[in-house]
Amino acid sequence: MVSAAPRPLVPRPLRSSVLVLVLVSLLFTAVALTAFVEKAGNDLLVEVRQADAHRLRQEAFSALEVTLAVLEDFREADSGLHSPAEGWADPLGWAGYAPSEGRTVEISFQDESGKIPLKRADLTTLTNLFEYWQMQPADAAKLADAIAGWMQTGYTYSTSLNPDYANATIPYAEPQRPLRSFAELAAVDVAKDVMFDESGLPNGYFWRFVNDVSIFNYPQPNVNAANTDVMAAVGQYTDAQQQKINDYLQGTGQFAQEGQQWFKDSTTLGNVAGLGGNATQFVTTIAALRITITVKEGPSHFRMSAVVAPQGGATTNQTAATNATAQATNPSTTSATSVTATSQPSSTATSTATAAAASQSINYPFTLLELLEEDEIPQTPPPLPAQS
Repeated sequence: MVSAAPRPLVPRPLRSSVLVLVLVSLLFTAVALTAFVEKAGNDLLVEVRQADAHRLRQEAFSALEVTLAVLEDFREADSGLHSPAEGWADPLGWAGYAPSEGRTVEISFQDESGKIPLKRADLTTLTNLFEYWQMQPADAAKLADAIAGWMQTGYTYSTSLNPDYANATIPYAEPQRPLRSFAELAAVDVAKDVMFDESGLPNGYFWRFVNDVSIFNYPQPNVNAANTDVMAAVGQYTDAQQQKINDYLQGTGQFAQEGQQWFKDSTTLGNVAGLGGNATQFVTTIAALRITITVKEGPSHFRMSAVVAPQGGATTNQTAATNATAQATNPSTTSATSVTATSQPSSTATSTATAAAASQSINYPFTLLELLEEDEIPQTPPPLPAQS
């Protein structure tokens, strides 16, 4: 019997190489599969979030309309809105509004007009504000000078400050119109060093400024919502006077028996504060109100922030920036000449103007000044710098 020829043996190094190639292929396949699964998961999360936002957004707008209806009732009854202490702190409860099953809706308010209107703030007011922050008088004066010079046409600096914006890496000039965004402060001499950290991120002083001033336009701050910085800078009130005013508003101290109250005229403010201070620098009605709405459904949520103004209330700043270079070479150019397309009114300002015109045509009781949703809403700022 003829025996079969022996099968040739595969050399051991060749078998080892094949095994290594198989393992490497498996490794790359596993990495690619993992990356694909992660990307698919992220894409699904984005789709789910967008679907949830679209679904809950309708609820938020419904709650906003109900809130505005309640506010209008109080505004008509009390000749203007003064403070949530009037009874409209829970507008949905007042109206008996019930959200869709499984959902909750939360409403919070911030009186934007309790701040200093930056467009109307003079150099003295800004300097007083920064000095109340415990800044040295010279530093406070320079910071106020820099901000005023950025916003005002034909401004002459009152300190030794001499901004050299034209020789920056990317040259620019003061727009000579009120701020439309607090982010502009990053380009303002002195302010960019005081209000931003080494990485260029807003610091505590930036957020304190945001908390004290408003970029909306109205004549005077509402004393019923003014914080201690505003009371000191605008009204020149001492800490003792501010405590009396706070006790009156909160229904504490010597006013504990009366409960929460609100000022309806400057005469009452002057009587409560006592001698000193300037009550005439304040009003007692709301000109701009920020309404924050949060809709929740299980783990999903949607946030919306709207700033509204009653009829005759605050407006946005839409003055065009000036072109300093063009004016220097062509004196006949008017101060309203715009610099570039980037200095034109923002899309927010344009849409706000359109909304304002529409509200007038349908006799709507409020004007929408600003509308932000979800990630557009600024995060909660860090704690304000402690006073020394």
